[in-house]
Amino acid sequence: MPKPIVDCKKCKRHFTCVSVCPVNVFEKTGKGCVKVARPNDCIGCGACEANCPEKAIKVK
Repeated sequence: MPKPIVDCKKCKRHFTCVSVCPVNVFEKTGKGCVKVARPNDCIGCGACEANCPEKAIKVK
């Protein structure tokens, strides 16, 4: 089962992943990096990984 992993050292909170994820895996946070709120819903499409401007997400 695929799961997105966010490198919080790279994440600059652009929240592109939030807008491109077709199954709403991510949530915006008040501080820190984006939250992987529903990792089990990930379908492994790779949209978050491909569209992250900081290359902070890997789908494994």
